[in-house]
Amino acid sequence: MNIKKDDIVVVRRGKDRGTPDKPKTGKVLAVFPTTNRLIVEGVNMIGRHTRPTQKNPKGGIVRKEGTIHRSNVALFCKSCSAATKISQRVLTDADGSKKKVRYCRRCGEAI
Repeated sequence: MNIKKDDIVVVRRGKDRGTPDKPKTGKVLAVFPTTNRLIVEGVNMIGRHTRPTQKNPKGGIVRKEGTIHRSNVALFCKSCSAATKISQRVLTDADGSKKKVRYCRRCGEAI
């Protein structure tokens, strides 16, 4: 999966996509590569019914983020200020070690 934790993503599909002139963005909190899903901050909020506990003595309905499929989001490039597709390049350092780097397809900037 090319999206990682702490990346900024733009929601492209679904009920939380926002408007065309102002799409909804958020930080990735967790990634689940086996199911191709991720949790984005402030997106796909669900109400979870909880019992009273010592931590939450009242119980009730707790609002939290649900998962969203990775095909419904796109990575946000800070230099382009837009959603973009990403690719990978293998860079070699001076000492000969290789490193994979993600980069923006629009501007060519490393992410």
